[in-house]
Amino acid sequence: MNRFRGAFTLIELAVVLAILGVSGAAMGMLLVRQQRFYRGASELLYAREGVRDALEVLAGDLRGITIADTVRLLADSAIEIYASIGSSVVCQTLSPLEIGLPPAVPSGNTLTAFLTEPDTGDLALIYRAAGDGGSWERRRIGAFSSRALAGTCPASSGFARENGAGASAGFQVTLAAPLSPEIHPGAPVRFVRRGRYSLYRGSDGEWYLGYRRCNAIGASSCGAVQPLSGPYRSYSRDPTVTGLLFEYFDGEGSRLEASSSPLDLARVDVTARAESRQQLSIESRRFRPADSATIAIAVRNRLP
Repeated sequence: MNRFRGAFTLIELAVVLAILGVSGAAMGMLLVRQQRFYRGASELLYAREGVRDALEVLAGDLRGITIADTVRLLADSAIEIYASIGSSVVCQTLSPLEIGLPPAVPSGNTLTAFLTEPDTGDLALIYRAAGDGGSWERRRIGAFSSRALAGTCPASSGFARENGAGASAGFQVTLAAPLSPEIHPGAPVRFVRRGRYSLYRGSDGEWYLGYRRCNAIGASSCGAVQPLSGPYRSYSRDPTVTGLLFEYFDGEGSRLEASSSPLDLARVDVTARAESRQQLSIESRRFRPADSATIAIAVRNRLP
């Protein structure tokens, strides 16, 4: 009696291996395509995030500028402004060169608020009430420090109170020039910082939105650039392709030139064009995912 043991023939094994090879190649191609898709999507999102970051940063500062003598540069790829960084009220005048401010606490007294704490070189704008409607006195800050309430803003002033929530200290501001005698307790105070936003080329060859802090008074002198977002497309004199574009308009919608008076400024249009960090290759075509957006910013504090 012959006994046969079941087994695969060589032809059957070859067919199975061929099928597995085709299936594996198809799955590999699918995974590669999926990887390219997700990589392309992430690069596009990166570009869109760069555009959004630029517009959000610029919109907040540009809406808050006060036009009179505050816009220092109107260029196609840069703008230099005084941006508001905080506000308070005069609690008491300590000397012609010193004023005390109420504390800044999470709850309770909210007369003092800072986006970033002022320091030497920033400007303090103190409102002086007068019969002609009043005016803002501009003084450069010589020193800014936290001091005990008893010496800066005592409870008897009515502008501060101990509430156990970190309100044990107020602020002392030392000014570079004396204030006029017409400055009294309760006078509003605004703190502003001069800075320049611009499109610049980094050491890696890419283009970024950067910020430079500048001197408060006098001819413009700015410090080292700090990158904020990017990369963007490179600078170009062609407004349709440049990475970051500032355009300026007056109250009637007419375009302003770089030499125009800042007093005429009523609107700033900002266009950002971002590119991804890496090139992608799809169907033998290499490109960088890109995105762009434009925002029109009306100057909120425009003077009549």
